[in-house]
Amino acid sequence: MKADQAELIAIQALGYIATEEELLFAFVDLTGLSSDELLARASEPEILGGVLDFILMDDQRLLAFCETANLKPEIPGVARRLLPGGEEVHWT
Repeated sequence: MKADQAELIAIQALGYIATEEELLFAFVDLTGLSSDELLARASEPEILGGVLDFILMDDQRLLAFCETANLKPEIPGVARRLLPGGEEVHWT
């Protein structure tokens, strides 16, 4: 997977969040972004990484998104690693 593919998956995830009012409110609340800020910054790789973080925070949310997007459950995690802030941290 390449970074542009990861961004497309994150955009799909954002679309999924936007269609689920409860998820949208939770995402906006968690990030502190207003709806207008989210709309204005939706294409920024850092925001898209945060979208995937939000999806990955909850197994049920992840599986529901993957079913809707017709993706294997491991794909959003792979995509997340390709966006800013998703790099693996090695503590040793």
